[in-house]
Amino acid sequence: MTGGTLVAAGMMGMNVAVYGFNVVAARLLIPREFGALTALFGIILVGTVASLGLQAVTARRLSVDPEHSGEIISATARVTVMVAVGVGALVALSTVVLTPTLKLDDYWSVVLCGATLVPLTIMGAQAGVAQGTERWGSLTAIYLGNGFGRLIGGTAAMLISPTPVSAMVGIAVGSWLPVLVGARLLMGHSSIGQPVSRKPLIREALLSTHALLAYFVLSNMDSLIARNVLDEHESGLYASGLILAKAALFFPQFVSVVLFPSLARATTHHARLRAVSLVAAFGALAVLATAVLPHVALILVGGDKYDEITDRLWLFALAGSLLAIVHLLVFDALARHAHGIVVMIWGAVAAVLAAAYGLDVGITGLVLTVAVVAAALATVVYLAPRPTKAPPSPVPTDPRDL
Repeated sequence: MTGGTLVAAGMMGMNVAVYGFNVVAARLLIPREFGALTALFGIILVGTVASLGLQAVTARRLSVDPEHSGEIISATARVTVMVAVGVGALVALSTVVLTPTLKLDDYWSVVLCGATLVPLTIMGAQAGVAQGTERWGSLTAIYLGNGFGRLIGGTAAMLISPTPVSAMVGIAVGSWLPVLVGARLLMGHSSIGQPVSRKPLIREALLSTHALLAYFVLSNMDSLIARNVLDEHESGLYASGLILAKAALFFPQFVSVVLFPSLARATTHHARLRAVSLVAAFGALAVLATAVLPHVALILVGGDKYDEITDRLWLFALAGSLLAIVHLLVFDALARHAHGIVVMIWGAVAAVLAAAYGLDVGITGLVLTVAVVAAALATVVYLAPRPTKAPPSPVPTDPRDL
C-alpha cells in the first residue's frame, strides 16, 4: 500500500484540521450559537453524500475503463456542474423548513450551507478522478485543502464576527480551496472519441448516493436513538463512548480509498479479502488496546467525569470497527456496481430500530445492538454471491443521451 500512508496522512490531517476548527468555534462562540453551528454541520454532512456518490462512480469508471479516461472525465465534469448546482439550490431552498425546525436565528445560515455544498460536490468529482487514476498525491492535497479550507476560512470569519452566520460565510469561501487544489483534474480533458453519455453516469451516481445515504443512517442513528431512549445522563455517557466508536470507524477508511481501484478491477474475491483483512486488523488492534488500557481510552473520550463507562469502552471500539468493515464492503459493492446492497443496509437500519425500541435497552444494550447488526450485515454482504461483471460500455448508442 505505497499510496496508503500518503492518503492516510492526508485524511488524518483533514480530520485534525476539522477538529481544530470545532475547538476554535467552541471557544469563540457561546454555547447556544455553537449548538446552532453544530446543527448546520449536520446539514453539510448529509449533503456531502452526493459528493461521495460522485467520487465513487467516477473512480469506478476510470478504474475499469482507463482507455476512455478523457471521455469519462469530460462527462463527469458536465454532470458535476448539474449535481453541484442542484444540491446547493435544494439545500438553500430548504431553509424555509430547516430554519424553524433547528431553531436558527435567521434563514441565511442554511442558504450558506447550500453555497458550501457546491464546491464540496465539485471536490467529490475531483477526488474521484484522483482516486480512479491512482494519483495519491493529488488526492491527499484535496483532502488537506478541504480540512484547512474550513479551518482557515471559518476561523478568520469568526475572528471578524463571532456568529454562526459569519462562520458559515468563512466555511463557504474556504470550501473552494480543495477545488482550486484539484482544478486541473477536471480541466483540459476534451473527448478524444465519441463523448460519453451522461444519463448512465447520473443514474449510477444516484444509486451510489442512495447506498451511501443508507450507510450514513446506519452508522449515525444510535446517537439519535440514545438521545431519545436514554435519560440525559446516560445519553451523555453514550455520546462519550461514540467518540471512540467514530475513531475506530474513521481511521481505517483510507483502506477503501486506496484499494477502491483494485476492487473495481478485481474478478476474484482476493482483493476484497485483502481489504477486509486490513480493516479487520485495525479494528482488532483498536478493541484490544481499549480493553487492555481502558483508562487511557477514557482520557480520549472526556476524562474522569465519564468513568462510569470505562469498562464498556471496548464495546464502542468493537461497534465502530465492525461498522468500518461494513463501510469497506459498501465501497466494494459500489466498485462492482452491485447496488443491491442498499436493500441489506436498510434492513439493518430496521433491525437496529426494532431492537432499540422493542427491547428495554440501556447503554450496553444499544451499543451491543449496533455491533451485532453490523457484524450480521458484514457477514451477509461478504457471503452474498458476486454478480458477473459486465464489460464497461462508455460510448452511448443514442446521441440524444449526451
